[in-house]
Amino acid sequence: MESSDKIINKIAESGLITLDLEEMYPSEEKAAFDIKDYLFMGLILKEKDFRESLKNLDWQKFEKKSVAVFCSADAVVPVWAYMLVGIYLQPVAKRFYFCSQEDLDAMIYYEEIDNIDVSLYRDQRVIIKGCSDKPVPPAAYVAIARKLRPAVKSLMYGEACSNVPLYKQKVL
Repeated sequence: MESSDKIINKIAESGLITLDLEEMYPSEEKAAFDIKDYLFMGLILKEKDFRESLKNLDWQKFEKKSVAVFCSADAVVPVWAYMLVGIYLQPVAKRFYFCSQEDLDAMIYYEEIDNIDVSLYRDQRVIIKGCSDKPVPPAAYVAIARKLRPAVKSLMYGEACSNVPLYKQKVL
């Protein structure tokens, strides 16, 4: 084969950095803490009873888990009640958030994306991988765009061979 017949992989030489959000998918178990289960008649939070229930709860069932803390009942729950649940969860849970079970993955992604060192992507051409086998929430894609846009030279979505341009830094 002559040197002019050599196959060149233009994608490999493009300098694109691919970021796969699926790699950030939470591997730990998830759990829910629904304050509804601790309300009198499913509607009223009685402080003394609530505190006693929390004190006697086996908190180890939340060990190393990501926990959604919420109230599924249409009840008025004082803010301190959620805070008290957090006080008990803090030593055992991997992390916990005030959110629904459905929003737990998005909250985990927000934390993971917040911890990304954007200097690794400064003035780079970045593509956010589109297809994944795990359910990456759309909120994660919005969060990564918000995080990277101020730093990158360009930002794209999809695959290197077929992508959607999202942002290109203007040259002054």
